[in-house]
Amino acid sequence: MTAAVIRGVKIFQEVGISAGTAPSGASMVGNFPPGDGHEEQNSPAPFRVIVGIAVYYLFSLLLFIEDEDHLKKIAAYKVVEYVESGMVLGLGPGSTAKHVVDRIGELLRQGKLKDIDGIPTSKKTHEQALSLGIPLSDLNSHPVVDLAIDGADEVDPYLNLVKGRGGSLLREKMVEGACKKFVVIVDESKLVNYIGGSGLAMPVEVIQFCWKFTASRLQNLFQESGCVAKLRTLGEKAEPYVTDNGNYIIDLYFKQSIGDLKAASDSILQIAGVVEHGMFIDMATTVIVAGELGLTVKNKY
Repeated sequence: MTAAVIRGVKIFQEVGISAGTAPSGASMVGNFPPGDGHEEQNSPAPFRVIVGIAVYYLFSLLLFIEDEDHLKKIAAYKVVEYVESGMVLGLGPGSTAKHVVDRIGELLRQGKLKDIDGIPTSKKTHEQALSLGIPLSDLNSHPVVDLAIDGADEVDPYLNLVKGRGGSLLREKMVEGACKKFVVIVDESKLVNYIGGSGLAMPVEVIQFCWKFTASRLQNLFQESGCVAKLRTLGEKAEPYVTDNGNYIIDLYFKQSIGDLKAASDSILQIAGVVEHGMFIDMATTVIVAGELGLTVKNKY
């Protein structure tokens, strides 16, 4: 964020909005001398300050988004260093993993990588990989995957993950559970003290039949953690989000830690109607974290 703010200040100065400069043609009603009625005067500070602050924060936000995407791209290029010719690769979805797929496609075109088979974990990634000329396969043909590369929504200190806020958690877990090495790329905002610590969703994929009943059982299961279960919806009409597998997603929100993750996982999966959950426990072998000061590589073993 610091780099974006500094650049935002420079732009702020370049556009000429400073303490002594008003935008061309700008005026504001105010600062009336006593007894002169409703005469309009050029206002010195209020208009310039308000516009200046607005421009500053707008550019800071835009530059922060730009910097964040740049960090993701750096991390993606780093993780592709793990890729070797002849590998079977699990290809995840998400904004960071998109850079990974782009880079693999580029290296294939350059001839620096050869004989790659990709197994995408979402329809969107499947389409992206096809457009880049990446050969694709599946777990039926390759039940053992050499390397899976994906992002994550949360990473705890033990490299346990929350994934699936993009809706592809089932296919992700199938592919990443079949790999020899699972490398995760995130920015530092995804680091949490405990699973659910971001206050954002921990998704559970459920069948459509009697989903309200399933959601109620999930919420009751974690009542002591202040759990709230919500059906994921889309659009103004709040239509249920449907996964690539034709299921719904119940998003669980926790106010406190849910404790033993393996016990929580077993309890969730014992509920009839649950297909899979978004906790990826003891699966990541390496996590690459992109931050303002560079990349940090965390290894499980």
